[in-house]
Amino acid sequence: MLNNLTDTEEGDGGAQSQGESNPKESSPFINSSDATAEKTQQYDGKNMALFEEEMDTSPMVSSLLSSLANYSNLPQGSKEHEEAENNEATETRKKPVKAPQLGTLMGVYLPCIQNIFGVILFLRMTWLVGIGGVVGTFIIVFMCCSTTMLTAISMSAIATNGVVPAGGSYYMISRSLGPEFGGAVGICFYLGTTFAGAMYILGAIELLLIYIVPKAAIFPLEGLEGAEAEAALLNNMRVYGTILLTSMATVVFVGVKYVNKLALVFLACVILSIVAVYAGVIKTAVDPPIFPVCVLGNRTLVWKTFDVCAKTLETANGTVTTQLWQMFCDSPYMNATCDKYFVANNVTEIQGIPGVTSGILSENLFATYYEKGDLIARENMESVEDVDDPLTNSNRYVLADITSFFTLLVGIYFPSVTGIMAGSNRSGDLRDAQKSIPIGTIAAITTTSIVYMSSVILFGACIDGVVLRDKFGEGVHGNLVIGTLAWPSPWVIVIGSFFSTCGAGLQSLTGAPRLLQAIAKDGIVPALRIFGHGKANGEPTWSLLLTACICEIGILIASLDAVAPILSMFFLMCYMFVNLACALQTLLRTPNWRPRFKFYHWTLSFLGMSLCLTLMFLCSWYYAIVAMVIAGSIYKYIEFAGAEKEWGDGIRGLSLSAARYALMRLEEGQPHTKNWRPQLLVLVSTDAEQNVEQPRLLSLTNQLKAGKGLTIVGTALEGTYLANHDKAQRAEQALRKLMETEKVKGFCQVTVSSNLRDATSHLLQASGLGGLKHNAVLVSWPRNWKQGDEHQHWRNFIELVRETTAAHLALLVPKNISAYPSNGERFTEGHIDVWWIVHDGGMLMLLPFLLRQHKVWRKCKMRIFTVAQMDDNSIQMKKDLTTFLYHLRIDAMVEVVEMQDSDISAYTYEKTLVMEQRSQMLKKINLTKTEREREIQSITDSSRGSIRRKNPAAVTTQLSVSEENPAASKEEKPEEESKSTSPPVSSPAQVQLIHDNTTPASPATPATPLTPEEVQTPGTQVQMTWTEKCDGEAAKPPGACTPEGLKDIFNMKPEWENLNQFNVRRMHTALRLNEVIVKKSSEAKLVLLNMPGPPKNRTGDENYMEFLEVLTEGLNRVLLVRGGGREVITIYS
Repeated sequence: MLNNLTDTEEGDGGAQSQGESNPKESSPFINSSDATAEKTQQYDGKNMALFEEEMDTSPMVSSLLSSLANYSNLPQGSKEHEEAENNEATETRKKPVKAPQLGTLMGVYLPCIQNIFGVILFLRMTWLVGIGGVVGTFIIVFMCCSTTMLTAISMSAIATNGVVPAGGSYYMISRSLGPEFGGAVGICFYLGTTFAGAMYILGAIELLLIYIVPKAAIFPLEGLEGAEAEAALLNNMRVYGTILLTSMATVVFVGVKYVNKLALVFLACVILSIVAVYAGVIKTAVDPPIFPVCVLGNRTLVWKTFDVCAKTLETANGTVTTQLWQMFCDSPYMNATCDKYFVANNVTEIQGIPGVTSGILSENLFATYYEKGDLIARENMESVEDVDDPLTNSNRYVLADITSFFTLLVGIYFPSVTGIMAGSNRSGDLRDAQKSIPIGTIAAITTTSIVYMSSVILFGACIDGVVLRDKFGEGVHGNLVIGTLAWPSPWVIVIGSFFSTCGAGLQSLTGAPRLLQAIAKDGIVPALRIFGHGKANGEPTWSLLLTACICEIGILIASLDAVAPILSMFFLMCYMFVNLACALQTLLRTPNWRPRFKFYHWTLSFLGMSLCLTLMFLCSWYYAIVAMVIAGSIYKYIEFAGAEKEWGDGIRGLSLSAARYALMRLEEGQPHTKNWRPQLLVLVSTDAEQNVEQPRLLSLTNQLKAGKGLTIVGTALEGTYLANHDKAQRAEQALRKLMETEKVKGFCQVTVSSNLRDATSHLLQASGLGGLKHNAVLVSWPRNWKQGDEHQHWRNFIELVRETTAAHLALLVPKNISAYPSNGERFTEGHIDVWWIVHDGGMLMLLPFLLRQHKVWRKCKMRIFTVAQMDDNSIQMKKDLTTFLYHLRIDAMVEVVEMQDSDISAYTYEKTLVMEQRSQMLKKINLTKTEREREIQSITDSSRGSIRRKNPAAVTTQLSVSEENPAASKEEKPEEESKSTSPPVSSPAQVQLIHDNTTPASPATPATPLTPEEVQTPGTQVQMTWTEKCDGEAAKPPGACTPEGLKDIFNMKPEWENLNQFNVRRMHTALRLNEVIVKKSSEAKLVLLNMPGPPKNRTGDENYMEFLEVLTEGLNRVLLVRGGGREVITIYS
């Protein structure tokens, strides 16, 4: 079978940069481009015929193993760039991949050593020991080294959990914590590396201008004091730093091959310098070097402009004054006027490096912190001074250049332990990365930690305190302090540290652009995409330019001590997230978490993370906050504007665990009334192309939810799932796109079933999970329901109303949804009118409040109407409702509308007659021939011959008129619906107008359907109706309330006699309420009213739709609301 693989397959192996914008990483596994690209692969023979049909998606094991053998997911590194430069345009055919040869020593250990040892060790370590004391500095070193060791353990676990391409910590964090964290921390790591380059350049310039060629200063320091001298030094650093940065950037641009060739030289300089220091320490035990320090009283003198540490010298010609005398006196003669302190104190020459055996360690154990400008003094020497005398000749003494404190020392020191990622960055060049990275990195950190800790003790044991605290070696003839300890010459350290510092700067300028290029190619930060491009061979030209510009910012700061804490922040944040990634993966126990490195534990990762966070705030709390704000801003930017990535990261796993825990908590019980909010299931319909037909439904959803709570947008398709799978996917994509357009945050669901009614029912039942389920359904009013071919739509709608009632779900039905405002519209004035007919648990109060939180409805005022009957005290009702709203903290105007009892008008009878005739005709349209004949006979018998008294032609005419209504309504619909906005309100006499699940069935409400005879018997109808009293008393016959009404019964037209009086009364109520609502709320922007429940017996479903149509006629925007059977608003806090 292996022979079936082509040469192309064997050579390609899925090599792809992880930085490509493709959201999936290259992979030799199922569905990868490599596994499916070659169609020549066949399942030969009959043994595999069973799997032939799935060959495209399920590759054979033999081909899988072959692809794995050649698998490479590494971007071009510096080595490949160098090869590309040397072999440009020479070979076009693909060369076989050369197996990497580097082992643990050359591939990980030495690069880490080179990156960890740096400028701080040579320029600041002695000063740190002098200021912080041996004990304090040892604590700092131990904390920082422990942090990097714990981070290395976490990094080793991540690095051995599969192939880690170049990109180091960025790749590890992004693939473990997701693109948001990965991008944020990756950019922080990039900034840290860039500022590290600035710090190395500043260190190199400091070595050059202070210790190697001081005369090269463009701004001379001679004769300047205090702030002027400091400004001149910083300006020199800026000028020379910019020159050196430009030179280094040019070298990197021309080709990294030069950097790679010089790397070994720079490494040799580092090792040679450290060996020279240890050799010097050993020599001090036998033969301490002669490095005298001149002290006046207890003040250290700057030993530059005098030759002898004495005031006068005895010669054969007598006593003569020295150059030191002339520094403090106005003439070289013995009778000159001299500085008071100079006169009062003796000059002493002390040994700067007394040696390991001198016992000086005891004097250097504890910290000595200074304010800026303080004198560097020897504590155990006597000094005669007048505290009232001002300090004179301050430029003759060694002074503290900055205010020092413990946390400052932490920030300055920490960069000297960074660089632990050097091994993981070279994983592509390693023979066995999963073995070499943990061993090499941990060994390098152990070595450097031992060197740093021993250096702290040895420096404190060998060098006098005043020399240690002399940052620039002014008291030892301007020598580098650590150089005074080195053997055989201080120049070994000076030259070695200069070259190693330059090398480290070049490495930073080489690595940082590639890191930025990797982030840019990943496509997670859209603004950085331009930096993913480079030269033809892949060199990151644009990234290098940006890196040089950011590095220049560090150069302009010009102070090594000010730049060090900045890069400490970024590195610490990076290490913190490496630890977090390891801890998270370990605790989540994700199936893919199988590191080869076993010596890790989540507690160690958490300890490392805590140490990183502690050190961040110890270094500089304000820098820490700035770094966190930068990282947080990048995180949110990637979250909102970045490309979608799915890397199987730990944050997704954490989200899953948190969601599962939250869902289990939600199962414990119903949410409290105070926490209730509509969790919407939005039911939409799609056209033949699977586009949503009512997009404004999602606009209304957004306005109701404002991004809070659960939203599920669902649609139903007819057919079988296997046959309509593609259609369902297209419908889901259309829903997602519309949700994104309307800014609706939630989920979408498509259900396929044999008919739409069942599919909708399945959506209603199965949507949501556990306690995270919908409690309200939003569905639009069925358009054109009066048309004969739309009968199934309104039947489905009524069944949906019944199902929501049975499931105790609230129901929201916007009528004329196309007239609702989009999210971009704004109402500058107007009213939202609530017609409170029956108590629905407070839904009618809550919905306008939620709508007014959205900018579309914010300027609208809320009005609440309720209806009073004859025997109600409307004044008291208004007071009670106003008090109720006050306790609910809802600002609304209140109005009680009094509805007088009135006779049923002829118009009501006529409208009911048309409705029933139309209903009968609709039934006949949808029946089979036999059923139709039986139904016609039933209608004829039950009408007691009234139909026979009418001319058959008239019947036909009447039916045809009623059938023309749909067409007419179709034309008039825009007008009708453009006027429909306001919901009806109820009075106490109508508390039980609408029978729903919130109203317990009374004895007067039979649960069984009524027979035709019962329905048609006036005065005996006991089903709850819109005009029934609160006590369940049976409604009286129409018009029986007054003598005039009795008279009207005998004046009825023959057609009216046979009308269902139950329908007549409902029509009467609908017309009366509609009249009142239109009068009060015709200009309202939105009308909310209670939605009556459908009839319990299904014989009157057609009439139910007509009642709702009459109720809302003449209103522009109407939202019909049914409660879910529970209180949703409370007056309590």
